[in-house]
Amino acid sequence: MAWLWLSCLLLPALVMSVAANVAPKFLPNMTKTTLPEDLPVGAEAFWMAAEDKDNDPLTYGISGPNAYFFKVTPDTGEVRLDSPLDYETLTWFPVVISVSDGHNKPVQKEFQVIVEDRNDNAPVFQTTDFSATISETLPVGSLVFSVLATDKDTGSAGVVQYYIEGVTPSTGDSKDLFRILSNGSIILNGSLSYNNKSAFYQLKLKACDLGGKYNNSFVIQCSSSVFLSISVVDEPDLDPQFVRESYSASVAEDAPQGTSVLKVEAVDQDRGINDNVTYIISNSTRPGWFAIRPDGVISVSGTLDREQLLEEDEEVQLQVTATEMHPNIYGQEAKASIWVTLRVTDVNDHDPEFFNCSLPTCTFSPQEAQVNFTGSVDEHSSARIPVDGLTMAVYDPDKGSNGTFLLSLRGPDEAAFSVSPGKASGSTDVQVLVRSPALVDYEEKTVMLVQVVATDSVSGNSSVASVTIHLRDINDHRPTFAHSQYNLSVFEHSPVGTVVASDVQASDPDTGEGGRITYSLLPGTGADIFAVDPDSGTVTVRNSELLDREKQAVFYLTLQATDGGGLSSSTTLRVELLDINDNEPVVVGSYNIFVQEESGNVSVTIQAQDADEPGSNNSRLHFSLLPSAYSQNFSLDPDTGLLQNLGPLDREAISPALEGRIVLTVRVADHGVPVLSTEANVTITVEDINDNLPIFNQSDYTFLVRERDPGVLVGVVKASDADQTEANNRISFSLSGSGANNFLLRGSVLGPGQAEGRLSLPADISLDYETQASFNLTVTAENPDPQGAKAMAAVFVRVEDVNDEPPTLDPASLRGIRVAENGSQHGLVAQVVAHDVDTSAQLEVQLVDVVCTKAGADVGSLCRGWFSVLANGSVLVNQSEAIDYEACDLVTLVVRAYDLMTDPRFQAYSDNGTLPITIEDINDNAPYFLPENKTFVIIPELVLPNQQVASVRARDDDSGSNGAILFSILQVDFISKDGATTPFQGFFRISTSSEADVFIGNIELVTSLDSTLQGTYQVTVQAQDKPSVGPALEAKTTLNLFTVDQSYRVRLQFSTSKEDVGANINEIKAALTQATRTTVYIVDIRDIESKARARGRSYLDAYFVFSNGTALTLDQLNVVIREDQDSLTQLLQLGLVVLGSQDRPKSDETTLLRSIIVGLGVALVLVIVIMSTAFVCARKSYRRQLRAVKAAKEARKTAAGVMPLASAIPGTNMYTTERANPVLNLSTKDLGFESQSSSSDIDHLSLNSLDDNSVDLEDSKQEIKKEPLHSVVGQETEPLSVVLAGRQAGFTNAGLDTTDL
Repeated sequence: MAWLWLSCLLLPALVMSVAANVAPKFLPNMTKTTLPEDLPVGAEAFWMAAEDKDNDPLTYGISGPNAYFFKVTPDTGEVRLDSPLDYETLTWFPVVISVSDGHNKPVQKEFQVIVEDRNDNAPVFQTTDFSATISETLPVGSLVFSVLATDKDTGSAGVVQYYIEGVTPSTGDSKDLFRILSNGSIILNGSLSYNNKSAFYQLKLKACDLGGKYNNSFVIQCSSSVFLSISVVDEPDLDPQFVRESYSASVAEDAPQGTSVLKVEAVDQDRGINDNVTYIISNSTRPGWFAIRPDGVISVSGTLDREQLLEEDEEVQLQVTATEMHPNIYGQEAKASIWVTLRVTDVNDHDPEFFNCSLPTCTFSPQEAQVNFTGSVDEHSSARIPVDGLTMAVYDPDKGSNGTFLLSLRGPDEAAFSVSPGKASGSTDVQVLVRSPALVDYEEKTVMLVQVVATDSVSGNSSVASVTIHLRDINDHRPTFAHSQYNLSVFEHSPVGTVVASDVQASDPDTGEGGRITYSLLPGTGADIFAVDPDSGTVTVRNSELLDREKQAVFYLTLQATDGGGLSSSTTLRVELLDINDNEPVVVGSYNIFVQEESGNVSVTIQAQDADEPGSNNSRLHFSLLPSAYSQNFSLDPDTGLLQNLGPLDREAISPALEGRIVLTVRVADHGVPVLSTEANVTITVEDINDNLPIFNQSDYTFLVRERDPGVLVGVVKASDADQTEANNRISFSLSGSGANNFLLRGSVLGPGQAEGRLSLPADISLDYETQASFNLTVTAENPDPQGAKAMAAVFVRVEDVNDEPPTLDPASLRGIRVAENGSQHGLVAQVVAHDVDTSAQLEVQLVDVVCTKAGADVGSLCRGWFSVLANGSVLVNQSEAIDYEACDLVTLVVRAYDLMTDPRFQAYSDNGTLPITIEDINDNAPYFLPENKTFVIIPELVLPNQQVASVRARDDDSGSNGAILFSILQVDFISKDGATTPFQGFFRISTSSEADVFIGNIELVTSLDSTLQGTYQVTVQAQDKPSVGPALEAKTTLNLFTVDQSYRVRLQFSTSKEDVGANINEIKAALTQATRTTVYIVDIRDIESKARARGRSYLDAYFVFSNGTALTLDQLNVVIREDQDSLTQLLQLGLVVLGSQDRPKSDETTLLRSIIVGLGVALVLVIVIMSTAFVCARKSYRRQLRAVKAAKEARKTAAGVMPLASAIPGTNMYTTERANPVLNLSTKDLGFESQSSSSDIDHLSLNSLDDNSVDLEDSKQEIKKEPLHSVVGQETEPLSVVLAGRQAGFTNAGLDTTDL
């Protein structure tokens, strides 16, 4: 029992004695380190830091399968890299670190080394076959080829971008012909052409990542270039082309049928197809003359005649059309045309021929051909004088020497004439010239005859034309009188014109103008008294008054005779005067009388006297009225000369030209022998009164006028008024009756009392037969006198129908029809009906235009040949097999009606009408998926059931149910990061929706995903159409859904509340997206509990994911945000203070309890061991006390908080012998934002061994101590305690007492 109590008393002492020799232990933060994979071999990796309560020298080491990566300095704990790291091989690995104090068993601990990714890998293309074949008609925007390049790096360094570095051939139009999307899809960016551009392209491709850190700098890695070969397949989209731009040849006009003239050749421009070509003559200026064989040889097929081509430059134009054997891609004939010129050469097949015309106006028509000609010429004309009035031309249509001919004369009078020219070619005017003037004598022969002979110079054939020449007489004789003198007599004062002699004449044998004689009196005595008739030679009295016998009784005159040629002779005329009663009465005064018609009377006496002897018969006067138009209305007393009217006078009975004036001639004569008299005019003016009404020349009028002729004259009405003054006979017209406002009646004066009314249409008005076919009008004529009566006449206007109305299309016949595609229908599909109101209409329906549209957009002319419209309006399917709904879903035929009989002045066409033909779809196209430039990422922690995680888009070119698409998921596989594939069924479903003609498949999550799985879900989606008839068509595609696990969850602390963070969440996400170039997924926003003593008031958990499925880690996020100063500044302004990973979950209670039990068991074993070795340990106490003395001396040399020059122990403020004090790796990153927040968190204070801190090993709390170092006083105080009391370590061991020293 005593030993028991003794053991209980000694046990604590032994335990404390043995505890002083405890094993060292690593500092708490020695759990892991992060190393970049580009850390050079030999570079410092990290430091191992441990502490030993005994301050024993420590020895460090590393062991384990991965220890070969490092090399350790045992004394200092420095670890350097001995083998290169590779993140892509090992993202992390454990090593076992150990420390030994030389007294105890080495302490080992598992230490995690996390390899940090660096951009040390360039993208690598996975595609092996870099070749593609595409059609030259591939639409712009279509997929040409897809490449895939992968980058083993993560983050932005693993995001691949694709580039097209160059295109061969490097022409201007091929530079931007292709573009590449971010998913590696190469898209056609421009149109292709096998013939006009290139049949082969080579694309130089390169893939680069977005860059990342490598060897302490930002590096962008690019793959080596690869070359994609693209072959363009030729399609039959081009018409054939003739190998020559023009064709011409010559052929003789007498060439026999079948003679080959020329060969044309055309080739298919689609060089990759080279289709056979056939030829036809599609047009010709001389149909039937030539034919063409299938091989392109043109030959003579009819009789040729060059002379028919003179106005066409002796050429025949042929239009040759070359057509390929097979239709083009549009189902139409591929053809081209060219004009061929064939010159027909001459042969001598015509004789010269005579024509009655003059060059150059000759047309050499059969009507002008003639063999008998006439002309005239003066007798005795000089040599080389041509025959007048002869229009003769000779024409030989042959060419060159074949058309050359000789001209000569023959006939009875050929000696008198010659012909010019003697030789000519083609055509010439012919002249017959006087050759011998002496033989050309009118007195010998008045008509002469010659023949003109035209002889072909080559064949000798000739033609003959007769020429009748009429001779013209000339003046070659002088006129002569029969006597040299003639004796004549005449009474004095004979009246002018009294014949003195009528038988004095001269003679001239010449004819015509030369034989015509003109008489004249030569100047001299009596030449002014007598006159001679120049034609007959009759001599008459010229001046009666000068013919006075009392003054001169005899006159001698010289009479001259002159012919037309100017030759003359003369004779003498002796004229003796005879006495007469030569004094005539004289009327005194003038007589002008005015009297009003009907009521006025005339009464006036004529006064006269005679100068002859009064009382004699020569002076006794007699009055009489000379007969005149109105003399019978008056009486004149023969002795007194009293003039009176016999009855009332009527102005209208007087000729209007006299204007109411009656002129009476009163003769006053004596009774002498001869009786002499004088005459005097008496003018009686009868004044007019309005006593007559207007009168129409017809009682009714009928006029005919064509419709639609504005401004034309309809007809003329005429009226007269017998009154002879303008005031009384002026006529005005007016028009009345139904429709009179459509006409215009203009009156005009034709003469005194005469007027006409011109009935016409106004310039802006025309009649319409269809509206009113006739008009009954009344025209009125009246005088200006308001009291006067009116005259009226009926006017009937009949409208003549003109074909002036355009036809119309029946709207009911233009209702839309439906025609199925791909040869489903043939023949008649519609009937267009036209109408015309005109009686003489002859209608036909014409196709004006064809509009091809697809979904409302114009697609050009590809549907023009699908349908045809006949003249009777029948609409027929023309190319049934070519009808394609996918190319064109609506064909609009623009038609019109044409009236063949429409008057040229009017519109003959109807308005254009449209006949819509809807093309009905059949299921002939499979669905196809649209390229997606998206990457789908799943964060299991965030994704909930029924939430969309991805989508696909597909289109079917068919319409209706044929184009409706239903999506389904065929298979789901999960591919982990190690490459293992696991089927996953039932985790996803897909729903179908549509926008416009694009169908969308939304892939949704059915159940929650395992957040611990890391890899990619591959989802195979099928798109299948739903045809109403026939089997369904389908297409498949595979989507990659990348997962991001919880290890990438990052926590950001803010100095504001969670409400403020939520209010600014859009700005915060925008700043984070700007800095990281990732998609930011927000997990949670919460306030931090106050007991946590954190710097911030709230935190935000988020993921930062790239488009390729990789995400940013905490360290990468820290680097990226620091590099973007603008975004960092914005985040600081929004309250960001701390950036860290999510707190580690606390240990499980069961695990903790198990650890406590194991610990108690180990403690019991230690107690037994300690009791066994208590005495051994006491022995070593002496040595420890010696070392404590040395430590005390060292401690007195170094003040607290001052860095000594000597080395201390790692994990304390003391340096080692190598002067190393490592910085330990911490799990929490402090960005140094304390200045942005007022809160304090001592949990985040640095554990850097250089800080002025001390570690309390009992309660793991840090306290700042600044007590001065005290010196040792007295032998009773334990020296080590005194020294340690001045240090910052809070550990005191009472068992280690140095007082015995």
